[in-house]
Amino acid sequence: MLRGVADIFGVTAGFARAAADQPHLLADREPAGILRVLLIHQIGQRPHARAVGEVDSPPGLAVDAAILLALLQIVEGPLPVLPECLRVRGQRRNLDPGAGEGLPETAVPEYRNARSVRQRLLAMTLATIRPGRLRRHYAGLDAVHYPLTIAVPTLDLPTIVTVHDLQHLDHPELFSRAERLWRARTHERSARTAAEVIVPSQFVRRRAIELLGLPPEHVHAIPWGVDHERFRPGVEEREPFLLYPARPWPHKNHARLFEAFASLREERPELRLVLTGGGHEGRPVPPGVEVRGLVPGEELASLYRRTACLVFPSLYEGFGQPPLEAMASGAPVAASNIPAIAEVAGDAAALFDPEDAEDIAAVVSGVLDAPDRFAAAGPPQAERFTWAETARRHEGVYAGLT
Repeated sequence: MLRGVADIFGVTAGFARAAADQPHLLADREPAGILRVLLIHQIGQRPHARAVGEVDSPPGLAVDAAILLALLQIVEGPLPVLPECLRVRGQRRNLDPGAGEGLPETAVPEYRNARSVRQRLLAMTLATIRPGRLRRHYAGLDAVHYPLTIAVPTLDLPTIVTVHDLQHLDHPELFSRAERLWRARTHERSARTAAEVIVPSQFVRRRAIELLGLPPEHVHAIPWGVDHERFRPGVEEREPFLLYPARPWPHKNHARLFEAFASLREERPELRLVLTGGGHEGRPVPPGVEVRGLVPGEELASLYRRTACLVFPSLYEGFGQPPLEAMASGAPVAASNIPAIAEVAGDAAALFDPEDAEDIAAVVSGVLDAPDRFAAAGPPQAERFTWAETARRHEGVYAGLT
């Protein structure tokens, strides 16, 4: 039986690129007498934050809850594999005091506080060249899980690494040479030296095996969950606006969306396009486009329930979290036909070629003409994705290390 599983404290520019599309908090839960895990998504509300609670029991599983895929949002009942008596200890970095909202917190001063990419790189560099004190926090553990990909500090323990995507290999033109080299030395090396690798989709699994040469039996596709209490159908009436929650990174494909939107407005002049996510401030947008920026979680949930259609034209994803949240909310969804999105959406969304503005406009128009089919299909599809199942499947990977 594993005595402990822990994760790294750091946050990387690569993870921020992959995860910043959902700037909201995940709800905290109190499972059935085992532990409480508070999951706080880092982008938009505050710096990278995570906290865990603990129960009064002998040391067992050690977990640092981390962000959206924070892996152990355990709900309903005891863990089937790991000990029922758990002591969960939290390491925190980049937290404002009290970010744990009353849950016990343990500061890790050896890992420097960081609020920018430059500061994070410095913190990781120092942790790499002076790892001694950091390693003390892992004393007594049997394995370590790095859900943010980069294995810092390195340890003489079996490691599990989560690889969110391989965008720097699939689309190297979107990255500088320096960033590609950095990812090769950090992301790729961490994955290649891990005992087990977890990815969020079958698409990323295939690419990890093909591009990194990983043994297939050690690469596990475990989809993320969705907060069904927050993202659920409501009684609000749909309003004439499209919604796209995404930062304006090149692969998010805003330019083609704007082109398609202009075409849609020729026949639907009342139609608006609402953008959420940071980074849009000061950028020119076409008529009819509203920039909301970073919005609280409840506002995002309300936008999902009220939008005429979620439009998600991304050129590359490792998973499809916004379409999943929209489907759970009963929003009609039109999205890219890229592999990761197609995996999540199934037949519950209308898919288009994200490189063809005419196709985007045509598919969105079709959804706007007959939204009820997609609004009805979304929630049953989203019900297949739960954090409880995500946690259960992670437990299986942990158990395989024994």
